[in-house]
Amino acid sequence: MATATELKRLQMLIWVLIFGGLLALVLGLSVRRFEAPLGWVLMTGGAVLAGVGAALILLRAKMGPASPQNPPTKE
Repeated sequence: MATATELKRLQMLIWVLIFGGLLALVLGLSVRRFEAPLGWVLMTGGAVLAGVGAALILLRAKMGPASPQNPPTKE
């Protein structure tokens, strides 16, 4: 089982990857009109980051709750 701190860090990473990826994807869509190669790179990278974030959600779901030996701490 994971500690509460590890779960908190994983959840923060998940949301950064998802929202950062979606932001890059949308930015790539707007840049694609003027610089097609750069737009495609941004769109592809953003989609990959958002996909990794979604995959980490599945990993987090399988991890279960924090272990009782290590209660959540305030950070």
